[in-house]
Amino acid sequence: MAEIINMPRLSDTMEEGTVATWLKKVGDKVKEGDILAEIETDKATMEFESFYEGTLLYIGVKEGETTKVDELLAIIGDEGEDVSELIKGGDSKSKEESKASEEKETEKKSEEKEDKSEDKKEKKEDTSDKKSEDSSSSASAEIPEGVTVVTMPRLSDTMEEGTVATWLKKEGDEVNEGDILAEIETDKATMEFESFQAGTLLYVGLKEGESAKVDALLAIIGPKGTDVSGVAKNFKADGGTSKTEEAPKEKEAPKEEKKTETPKQESKPTQTTSTSDGGRVFVSPLAKKMADEKGINLSQVKGSGEHGRIIKRDIENFTPGAASVASVGKFVPVGQEDFEEKANSQMRKTIAKRLAESKFTAPHYYLNVEFDMTNAIAFREQFNSIPDTKISFNDMIVKACALALKQHPQVNSQWFADKMRLNHHVNIGVAVAVEDGLVVPVVKFANEQSLPQIGAAVKDFAGKARNKKLTPQEMEGSTFTVSNLGMFGIESFTSIINQPNSAILSVGTIVEKPVVKNGQIVVGNTMKLCLACDHRTVDGATGAQFLQTLKGYIENPVTMLV
Repeated sequence: MAEIINMPRLSDTMEEGTVATWLKKVGDKVKEGDILAEIETDKATMEFESFYEGTLLYIGVKEGETTKVDELLAIIGDEGEDVSELIKGGDSKSKEESKASEEKETEKKSEEKEDKSEDKKEKKEDTSDKKSEDSSSSASAEIPEGVTVVTMPRLSDTMEEGTVATWLKKEGDEVNEGDILAEIETDKATMEFESFQAGTLLYVGLKEGESAKVDALLAIIGPKGTDVSGVAKNFKADGGTSKTEEAPKEKEAPKEEKKTETPKQESKPTQTTSTSDGGRVFVSPLAKKMADEKGINLSQVKGSGEHGRIIKRDIENFTPGAASVASVGKFVPVGQEDFEEKANSQMRKTIAKRLAESKFTAPHYYLNVEFDMTNAIAFREQFNSIPDTKISFNDMIVKACALALKQHPQVNSQWFADKMRLNHHVNIGVAVAVEDGLVVPVVKFANEQSLPQIGAAVKDFAGKARNKKLTPQEMEGSTFTVSNLGMFGIESFTSIINQPNSAILSVGTIVEKPVVKNGQIVVGNTMKLCLACDHRTVDGATGAQFLQTLKGYIENPVTMLV
């Protein structure tokens, strides 16, 4: 049966999309997960994959053409299937008509399932029949008129799940179209998510700090007073649930064990801390906080609460005893092992996933060099003597890499499963450390920018990164990456390639040390660099030639201005 593919909403502000490239043509076989086309949105050009299998029977938007979100993009179905009526309908139907058609098809499938279910019911007992009917009735619950289910949006091309950082609306609030509902933490940044509907916020599916997969239930908006409990329940049964929803199950187990506890004591939270001798200390959160503030070792405190639990008054009444010293003056250290667990952020999980994939799929090898920085130091001092001008050594390295890459396109290449892409443009990713990990904003067409322009761009990116304001578009499209730890005093290190790029340059600090010049030992300044290459695209000689060209620009920086 034919399936209509509409223009997807690939970003939170996307209203229309342009087909940059079709990767399938009419008549091609399509599998679930195949990339159908590259769609240019208001933020980036993103790959759009198929959720259906079959034959591509019709393409409604040609390469370079633009259409609104939810308009007909393509049709997938059985080979030779007549889709002329669908094409006419797709060109003339509004969004509401398309939704009505989809709902009708869903109801038809539901009826077919119910028919099959009826055949089975005849063979079961009356009690089983009743359960089946209840289940069928629940599953077929409809969404009330005017009610809209809001799902977790895909706010970046690599986003698989999101975390609600902050709700800007609460249940019962009126919502206008365009209002900011919440701030969503993705794998790349924390972004504002605006409402595309007007009404009352009837239900919030995720609390602040909770996470869920893309397309899982986020909220429900509709007319004030509408009962949506059934909608939320049925959607949760089919969709994803948040990570923290299972947490209460782990905390309920102790209630059965402590049958003698009074209701008041059951409601008090208890933390468990390990001591140096392997014992366990039961302590209330408040008591633990007070002990930490006063520097009290909990292993020395006797608890007066139930089962020896340490509570607030035990910390208030605690009097430190004599020092723990052995009889012959031997000191016995008294302390406790302590730790805290912190949930991995979306950014940290994505870094772990992508770098692990890169390290274990791309055959890395490393080329190490050491450059004389004497001329570079003098050049920077002279350049910065110009009023209102400030460039860094990192800016000089980015510019030098950009110029060298134009001469060595193989190093500026990218590896894909079925092809190698030699890029004629140079977009350099600059690794920036942030609290949650590492982001890589991209200096576009770096070879065409001046040193001050590169410096201003990198400084702007660094500020945005610290404030989590980088957009996905500003972190996409790199062809080469520079990672600099010189400002932290690191002399040399190796980096993992930012795939699908073929190489990444690690930059160390400038070190003042004795060097040999013209047969004499003099004071010099050197900097170590390490080029990590993907051996599938960059051979050793090719990487070495690139570093020779880079050496010429770094050790004679005036040549970058010619």
